[in-house]
Amino acid sequence: MKVKELIDRFEQFAPKAIAEPKDPVGLQLGSLDAEFHHVLVTLDVRPEVVQEAIEIGADLIFSHHPVMFRPAKNLDLSDPQNQMYADILSHHITVYSAHTNLDSADGGMNDWLADALKLSDTTGLWDGVVDPQYMLTVRVQPMYADAVRLAMVGAGAGDLDRYAGASFEWNGTTWYTPLEGADPELGPVGERNHVDELSIQARVQGNQLAKITQAVSEVYPGGHPALEVLPLKNGGHQYSMGRIGTLAQSMTVREFADYCKTVFQVPGLRLVARDLDKPVQRVAVLGGDGGKFFKLAQSKGADIYVTGDVYYHTGHDMLAANFPVVDPGHHIESICKPKLAELFGKLRIENRWDFEISVSQLNTDPFTFI
Repeated sequence: MKVKELIDRFEQFAPKAIAEPKDPVGLQLGSLDAEFHHVLVTLDVRPEVVQEAIEIGADLIFSHHPVMFRPAKNLDLSDPQNQMYADILSHHITVYSAHTNLDSADGGMNDWLADALKLSDTTGLWDGVVDPQYMLTVRVQPMYADAVRLAMVGAGAGDLDRYAGASFEWNGTTWYTPLEGADPELGPVGERNHVDELSIQARVQGNQLAKITQAVSEVYPGGHPALEVLPLKNGGHQYSMGRIGTLAQSMTVREFADYCKTVFQVPGLRLVARDLDKPVQRVAVLGGDGGKFFKLAQSKGADIYVTGDVYYHTGHDMLAANFPVVDPGHHIESICKPKLAELFGKLRIENRWDFEISVSQLNTDPFTFI
């Protein structure tokens, strides 16, 4: 199967449109039209991960962290990063990365981290992109209505909170006067005529609009349906970065830090706190580099905050605010590896696809605790 088939389905879960501005998500190297048979899931794309992919015969690498945060200035192969690119291309491997779109996706990275901590009643920490919602109306002759309706809802139109494939339709009459070059089956040129038509209407999420209109065009006679797309002022879906939730029972800061070491399987972590015996229960978590959001976490009622890559001076600000923060490192996002493999496994079954899925066995954390 083609890489594009898997990616199109994945992007319904984590659309590229919800990534943060300038985040280089999506295709990194290779081609979406390439055939693949074996995907390797990883947190980072490093030279050793590429060699792992080569050894197991993977022809698709799916990562969380983009392989190309910064463009290459040259292709000097004495640079290990450039040699890695060369190895990827010479072995016909496609690389795709889902970064902040996976962080913000419902049921994505930050939900996985919150679930690992066993947080309940979770809400978003930082509001990111709003995916707009539209009302799509298609006019069609009655004989084609069922095919068009099924194409619309099959592509995702009309999916509401508790309902799937919801649509509305009404009958009407279209009046027109054919001009030179018009379809002769629609009446003589210059004579007023009419035809009975149905209007089919359904709500559509912005990230699915193009796919749904394409599905309608593919089944509509002639491929040029009459479409009306209206934005809904009160529609849309709010995506959020980070999560805030509640522990089943209160812990001290010290106990919670030890709990994080166990949950995330790290040998050590950094703790910013004045009072290690302070009780905490409401927890904010944001995978990756989220130190700058500590004031937001505090203002939203969190007792403690879990994030990575806390900077020295930001740590001083956290102390001054008397807000405890646990920094278990950026690598805790490796939780995505089994979760993505599980997601791809479900998609494989649902779509009757045939490809292998492997999880990288390498630890790409650059830091060692001694």
